[in-house]
Amino acid sequence: MDTRILALSPERLEDFKAYCRKHGQVVDDSFLYEEDLAEFQIHEEHPTYLAVNGEGEVVGAASMIADAYQRRGKQARFRIFHTETEDTAVYRRLLDEIVKHGEGLASMFIFVPSVNPGLMERVAQLGFQVERYSFLLVNEPLQPAPYELPEGYRLRAFRPGEDEEAWCTVRNAGFAQLKGSQTPITQDMVAKYSGEVDYLNGGMLFLVHEERPVGIVRCSDDEYLDAPIMNIGSLALLPEYQGKGLGRLLLRRALEFGRENGYARAILCVNAENERAKALYLQEGFRETEYAVNYRLDLR
Repeated sequence: MDTRILALSPERLEDFKAYCRKHGQVVDDSFLYEEDLAEFQIHEEHPTYLAVNGEGEVVGAASMIADAYQRRGKQARFRIFHTETEDTAVYRRLLDEIVKHGEGLASMFIFVPSVNPGLMERVAQLGFQVERYSFLLVNEPLQPAPYELPEGYRLRAFRPGEDEEAWCTVRNAGFAQLKGSQTPITQDMVAKYSGEVDYLNGGMLFLVHEERPVGIVRCSDDEYLDAPIMNIGSLALLPEYQGKGLGRLLLRRALEFGRENGYARAILCVNAENERAKALYLQEGFRETEYAVNYRLDLR
């Protein structure tokens, strides 16, 4: 019997989650962590479809993230797009259903890790175009280098309930030209960070110059290859403070924070075109472990 494509129903919710857990190692699992799956519910912001075989077994899934943040950038991101059949026709049928939810969007994108060349081939056949490359870098064992704050500068921790606006100001200005991060984040989004399971107390830091926040770095709990690791994200500086060695200072403080909190290693992602940042990370002891390709499907 032919494979059927079905919209996710409450009766199939746990089947969908089980499928994500089963195949999370060969797809981009950024939104497939256990806490993400535990919170996942059927909602218009993340339309989801299943491919079901004649025996009623789930053999494929496509789920899109089209929340308010993504829609501000007129795009949507795949949570998962995968089939066990490896049949391009099944991928096409799943995609056809997802695209119906793309009203008002300019594009959809998916990250495909280097461990899955088969999926790269499939999405290319479906009309996706390569947008950019992203490298995963790991630093282990953590051996932070010393740093010295220039005169007039200091580091301080983020204060929940007080610093959301300042965090957005630095992050949005620093990432305004960075592919994949141009859409501004909001204070409401930042306010949620301290309630997330990966939050580390004191792990969100400001670099302050004469009482003005000019740089940020966020350290959070993560897991890589089934072992704990500290994730370094949102390392940003106001444009006028870039190119002064302050990013290196923030990175070294982040690594120091990781060691202080019992982490033996740290991980981060960097876009291939961000050559200056990648060079900095390699100089500071990171090494490239794998990469992912960001594919874009134009809807207009």
